[in-house]
Amino acid sequence: MSIPSEAAIPDSKLAQAITDFVRDNETDLLFNHSSRVYQFGALAGVHRDLNFDRELLYAGAMFHDLGLVPEHGSTTERFEVDGANAARNFLKAHGVPEADVYTVWTAIALHTTPGIPVHMHPVVALVTAGVEMDVLGLTYGEYTDAEREAVVSTFPRTPGFKEDIIQAFYEGIRHKPDTTFGNVKADVIADKETGFRRGNFCSLIRNSRWPGTAHASKCGCGQHD
Repeated sequence: MSIPSEAAIPDSKLAQAITDFVRDNETDLLFNHSSRVYQFGALAGVHRDLNFDRELLYAGAMFHDLGLVPEHGSTTERFEVDGANAARNFLKAHGVPEADVYTVWTAIALHTTPGIPVHMHPVVALVTAGVEMDVLGLTYGEYTDAEREAVVSTFPRTPGFKEDIIQAFYEGIRHKPDTTFGNVKADVIADKETGFRRGNFCSLIRNSRWPGTAHASKCGCGQHD
């Protein structure tokens, strides 16, 4: 089975420029993953009967993990923001309208924030849909065997992909653990580093400069400084 035209990679100068840029800047692991994210996201759009711009979805999918690459990562921002900023710079340089650039920026910035993108612009929703399918398999049963095979045959998913992608996440964020506070990437560092201590929301409240009495026993989370 081939991918339906409604979900195919756009045949445009912008899409080709995106492909070339990401291919030159990412590993095969991340490039193939990002390509599958686009395909699964686009197929989800077809399944849900959504009207979406394939070029913008392609940009969001292909740039969504670029913040893991040292050349495009920062020391202080979440990797999602780094990828979103790289996409913004690229798209603006190619004359994409500001409103569309902002949509792609938002899609990338929110792609690891469960429960929010699905209620937003189709491009925002579908980038996350593609990520959740390829990394987590949350909607595995919503795709046919033929659809999954068509995507994976074009952009191979290696046998060790599950552990390989966790390692890629870790290598991209290990130098800035504070940016994982309150998001799923804290799980990645905790998986790789024995003794890693996550930031704690309750502790931030209790240790703030606001006057008042804190009662540590109320939280039950066991992490109070």
